Amino acid sequence: MGSVPAERKFKTPLGIQLFKCLKKSPISYQTYQAIVLIVTFLAYAAYHATRKTTSIVKSALDPKSSDLGMKSPRLRWALGNGWFPFNSKDGTELLGELDVAFLFVYALGMYFSGHVGDRMNLRIFLTTGMVGTGLFTGLFGFGYWANIHNFYYYLTVQMLAGLFQSTGWPSVVAVVGNWFGKKKRGLIMGIWNAHTSIGNITGSLIASVLLKFGWGWSLVIPGISITFTGLLVFLLLPVDPESVGASEDEDNIHSLEKEEMKVTLQPLLRSDEVENKSAVGFVEAWKIPGVAPFALCLFFAKLVAYTFLYWLPFYISHTAIDGRYLSNEESGNLSTLFDVGGVVGGILAGYISDHLNARAITAATFIYCSIPALFLYRNFGDVSMSMNILLMLIT
Repeated sequence: MGSVPAERKFKTPLGIQLFKCLKKSPISYQTYQAIVLIVTFLAYAAYHATRKTTSIVKSALDPKSSDLGMKSPRLRWALGNGWFPFNSKDGTELLGELDVAFLFVYALGMYFSGHVGDRMNLRIFLTTGMVGTGLFTGLFGFGYWANIHNFYYYLTVQMLAGLFQSTGWPSVVAVVGNWFGKKKRGLIMGIWNAHTSIGNITGSLIASVLLKFGWGWSLVIPGISITFTGLLVFLLLPVDPESVGASEDEDNIHSLEKEEMKVTLQPLLRSDEVENKSAVGFVEAWKIPGVAPFALCLFFAKLVAYTFLYWLPFYISHTAIDGRYLSNEESGNLSTLFDVGGVVGGILAGYISDHLNARAITAATFIYCSIPALFLYRNFGDVSMSMNILLMLIT
């Protein structure tokens, strides 16, 4: 997904205009870059915070206390009786169908989001996606107060939430690509990419704490949060240097990249030289060197990541660790350690790739190391709490 052609001029965001008035001097290129990193970081963290909430409420919707042999009144109270139809015999399958529907629409929407985003103001596009995500995440939680037990209501809401969620990643990547060059970007992107894990951690903690008040709150509050974050994006996000009159001559960060734009994925991430050029098509994108192996790599990495994203708290609450089953809140809090390890791993990978100048080798090494880590967690994660924590951080 590239940026908008240079001939399209967008108005400077209102927040940036106010900042200029208060500062009473031009905003430096580096300051704009900092604003872009912070705002896009918060935006995508908010996306993941809302995405993570469904994994936390699964244990409340489908406690399966009888299957776990929980006779203790305390444990039954902690898990609750569930929510029809998800607490029925095939409740786990229904929850899985919600995930499949969400991810199918999300994947399909990613393709169209790239095309739509190439043809309109990314700030408006991203804001719309965030507000829509907040609306439908909240509507899922609204079913708690409205006493809705129709599976197709939740299925429809999840699919629409997936559609709006698909606007996030193509948009933030395109905006960051417009402002940053490729040289020594590994560490910067490693830190910035922590938004995924930070969002997951935030969403897990908020949803876990709110479960005691009713599972609906675990969805409504994150939905409200991403809506307000979307308004922040609308007020502050500069899509590209041209939209705010910033000059690249103020910073040499792009001086070498213009000669290398066709070497890697750069045509997908930035378009400093796309005047009067059309957006990259689907087939043309696959012809760019490096796209196919990158896509396959990301496919299998996401396969594991989304399994943990949607099912880790549910798995923990249904697995006896050192002979004890954890409550919904404890399971949600413990699952955040997976993302804590993700933050450290992402920054470490970025640092290593910058210093070795070997991004492919670094990525492959981390992926291969995850295989034995997953095996160890599956087989030894229930031995003790300390072992579970250690293996989850490593994984």
